[in-house]
Amino acid sequence: MKSKLPMTLLAQLDDVAVFQTAALANGNKCAADTNSQQMHELGQASYGALNLGLHVNDDAAKVLDNRMRLLTAINEKLNSLPSTSAQNAPIKRLHWVNQVHGNDIHHIDATALSMQPLAADAILSQQQGVGLAIMTADCVPIVLYQPASGKIAAIHAGWQGLACGVIQATAERFTDSGQIMAWIGVCISQQNYEVGSQVRDKLLAGCVDSQLLTSANIERFDARYVMDSANQTGDDSHTDTSKNSDVNPQCLHKTVDKLANYAKVNADNIKLNLPRLAADQLTAAGMTLCNESAIGCSYGDDRYYSYRRQTHLQQPATGRMALVIVRRASTQSDTESDTELV
Repeated sequence: MKSKLPMTLLAQLDDVAVFQTAALANGNKCAADTNSQQMHELGQASYGALNLGLHVNDDAAKVLDNRMRLLTAINEKLNSLPSTSAQNAPIKRLHWVNQVHGNDIHHIDATALSMQPLAADAILSQQQGVGLAIMTADCVPIVLYQPASGKIAAIHAGWQGLACGVIQATAERFTDSGQIMAWIGVCISQQNYEVGSQVRDKLLAGCVDSQLLTSANIERFDARYVMDSANQTGDDSHTDTSKNSDVNPQCLHKTVDKLANYAKVNADNIKLNLPRLAADQLTAAGMTLCNESAIGCSYGDDRYYSYRRQTHLQQPATGRMALVIVRRASTQSDTESDTELV
């Protein structure tokens, strides 16, 4: 590759690997400052260096090229990693869905490859040589892997998905016995996620009606997931970016300062901890959260896309990043790399 893509390997286990993409890559200070300024121009679209969303009015040809570049970068990275197999074919395609903030699940093994992505908020596969991608710009992305069956899945969990049980619905598709491992990608932190109290009410109702949390976490719902908007010292241990050595504190400070004029606190609203709620729903569904470091904040870190930042900066559009899980094949029967481009 001519330049390093903004992509990070989050985990590798057996022949499965998890990747997180970003809007901007780490680089020299001057380049980073220039890119950050472009991402934060008031009133200007912020597509960054690796927008993967076809639905945000970016140049479609560029987005499709970005998806191909991502597939190439993933295969290059996989070639440098140890494998449980003597030989490994490349990842042949990445699967994408039209995410609709619901709980529909697309099992890619049961449907033919199409140029038109299906409307769904979770993808499931047991195939080798494929990758599953979930796009976000604040919502909680989750990927799953069950070593015993080889199944992988990817989930898009905004507050609506968390309320309607998309995590539980996906877990129920793992009919085989055995541990299911989960990773949460970059998403918005509680400190930056201010919403009306009606969102909290709908989330709580959904968790109660569908038994998405343990009874103990239902009883302490507000104490665990909610804080007043005026409270800037809430317990946000799942998303404290200061604990993540991969975050540039100086860059974060500049971002917060610039957004301060647009992100006014409404004392009548509350702040929700979506990643903690997602983590607890995963645990309640019998899965194991395997993140080894704190979850980065999409709003607070310049390198990531954030729909809320776009709104506060009055930008017409911003890009989408992806959390991707791939499962390598153990043969080289097909050496061509292609991708589902929509």
